[in-house]
Amino acid sequence: MEMLYLAIALFLLLTLVAGLWRVLRGPTSADRMLAAQLFGTTAVACVLLLAQAFERPMLRDVALIFALLAAVTAVAFVRRAWAAGDQNDAVK
Repeated sequence: MEMLYLAIALFLLLTLVAGLWRVLRGPTSADRMLAAQLFGTTAVACVLLLAQAFERPMLRDVALIFALLAAVTAVAFVRRAWAAGDQNDAVK
């Protein structure tokens, strides 16, 4: 069963190549931020799979921290983008 977990974790890591492409070539900053969110979600999933495969429950705490950091990052981006949008509206 642990080989299945490791295989799924490897597959998830391979999907990050598509996300990396979007981060580098995304037409807008929102596209880049969504790709960065993909990194956070995939990291949480990979760490949870590794915790289960290697029977290390403390890795679940690491996954929770990654999830919190991803959420904080998204909120920070939205606040910054919203403030930049307000400034652009004031200039018009």
